[in-house]
This record gives sequence, structure tokens and C-alpha cells, in this order.
Amino acid sequence: MPSKLFVLDGISGVPLGREIAQVAGELGIATAYHDLASMPKIPFDRLRSIVAKTINKQKQEEEGFFHLPTVQTKAVIELLERERPTHILVIGFLYKFISPGLMKELAQRYQCQLFLYDTDSCNLYSKRRSFIFFLEDELPAYQRIFSFSRVMSDFFQQVRGLNASYYPYGALNITLPAASQQANDVLFVGSGDLRRIFMLEHIREQVTIFGKRWERNQALMSPALKQRIVDRDIWGQDLHQAFADSKIVLNITRAQFFGAETGINLRIFEALAAGCFLLTDYCDEVAELFSIGEELETFKSSSELVEKVNYYLAHPEKRAEIARRGHEAFQQRFTWKVRVQALLDGMGATPQA
Repeated sequence: MPSKLFVLDGISGVPLGREIAQVAGELGIATAYHDLASMPKIPFDRLRSIVAKTINKQKQEEEGFFHLPTVQTKAVIELLERERPTHILVIGFLYKFISPGLMKELAQRYQCQLFLYDTDSCNLYSKRRSFIFFLEDELPAYQRIFSFSRVMSDFFQQVRGLNASYYPYGALNITLPAASQQANDVLFVGSGDLRRIFMLEHIREQVTIFGKRWERNQALMSPALKQRIVDRDIWGQDLHQAFADSKIVLNITRAQFFGAETGINLRIFEALAAGCFLLTDYCDEVAELFSIGEELETFKSSSELVEKVNYYLAHPEKRAEIARRGHEAFQQRFTWKVRVQALLDGMGATPQA
């Protein structure tokens, strides 16, 4: 019997869920996509949110965490009635929108299997009670968890006893536009945090930065670094133009990812998909997936970051060779077509005849 995949996207601010749904359809799986943030809200949602925050503030000294999902149960049932999926793939998380326990109950009622593509667990490290809630209340609802991080998949499996597997990201093929007059030595695209600021200060004369949450950190930055920042997100054609205009695409993982020795984020795959020269901070997961010095480059400290930036800016032929090999590695192993097929196989989804 052919499968019907229903992608429920909890992180629709990035295109990952939409891309997975698109490619699953291209691979012959009947696929529907829905943005959880767009679903009808429970009446008085804002008031309920204030109540939940008040309760959590009162529980600060306790282990408990109180959360009120925002989506109307009726709307979830209507979606399932209409789509009649055999497989549901949640992207990121459910708990902010739908009770995981309710979703598990509805999946059983409609005889469909429930899966999670974990993309955000590392972002919960600094929110201890939210992280515990995610571990104890959401993750057990799934029949299988696919995680972007080997560190997290091992933790889910070995410590929590969950059915979890490591499934790195992919990307769509990217054809870059012609370079514009805006030439960048080093491009960094991402939100501001303390670790990134400290690293970027060492190359502040060479880097161009796009992303959110930099203005709130103005007091921590030098005047020279502030001048290098455009405080807005870029996606799609804007991101591709920035790639085309840049000699080095730099990836610096967020502090909580770095602290857990993980960090294979989407930027790595997007840069390689575009044929860019990529310089990223080292972690074992990078070395497991790619040949360092041949398909991409890494750094382990701020001094090595400066050294590698200066070296590769001075050696464009070596940059170009590594970028070429990195793009070949992407084409062979990390297109969404390859990665989504692995996800579908892991879920036991069967294409239409």
C-alpha cells in the first residue's frame, strides 16, 4: 500500500520542512505539508500564555515545567481527517503547538506512525526545565526520532532508552547568481551570541555579518565589528547572492552546540551545495562526514581561525580546489534527495506505483 506522508513543521521560520516535503513528493511519496504556527489558535491564547509563564515563574525552584499548547484540537483532527496520512513527520518539536500526548493518541486513532526530525534539542540546553519537559513529555510520543546531531541521537538512545538515529541534514542544489560589486572576504550568516562575537572580533576587518540579535549585543562589540553587521536574516536569493560575493563562508556554531561537541547545522550543507569554500569550527561530527582540508576546512581556536582566514585569502587556487571537492561530496552524499530517501527508508514509507 502506498504511503501518505504528512509533514508538520514546528520551525517554519527556516525552509527545512518545506524542502523535505517537496523532495519527498518528488521521490514518489504522496506528501502534505502544514505549518504548525499557522494553525487555528485556542481562544484567549495570549492570556493562557501569560498564565503559563506566571506558573513557570512560581515553579522556578522546582523541576516541573508547565506549558499550554496553542493549537485547537478540533483543527488537528480536521487535518488528520482530511489528509489521512500513514506517516507523520514532525519537524523540530510539537509541544509549543500541540500536546505530544494528544498527538500520539490521534496517531493511534488514525492508524498512522509518528516520527520526529529533531532539529532544535541543542537550543534547549540553556532552558533546563524546557529541555527536561521535551525529553520526558515529547520524545516518548514518537515511534522513532531522527536527529541532526550524533551527540543527541546517542544521548536519546543510550541515556533515555529511545529509538533514535543520527540523520544529518542535506540541502537543495543551489545555482549561484553572478557576483555583484559587493565583494566579501569572509561571510558569516547567523544570529548573535557571545561565542560568535568573541570569535568574530579576531577577524573584524575581514568579515561581513548578516543575522538577527546582534543589536542587543552592541555593548559587547568593538566599534569596528559593529560596522560589519547587517542586522537582518537572509534566505533564498539574498543568501545565494551573499554566497556568490564571498571568498570564504564561515560557520561558527552557537555556544550551547559547541559546549556539547556537536554542530552540523544547515549552513554547512547550504555552503557546499552552492560550491563555496567553507571554514567551520571543528567537531568530531564534521570529521566523520567530511575530509578536512580536502572538502572543507576547520578551526579549533580563534588563533587558528585568523591563521586559516589569512592563508586561504592569500591562496585562491587552494580555496577553489577545496570548494570543488566539497561540492562533489555534497552532490554524492548530502543532497536532500539522498537525505530524504534515507529518512523515508527509516520510516518505512512506500512510494506510489
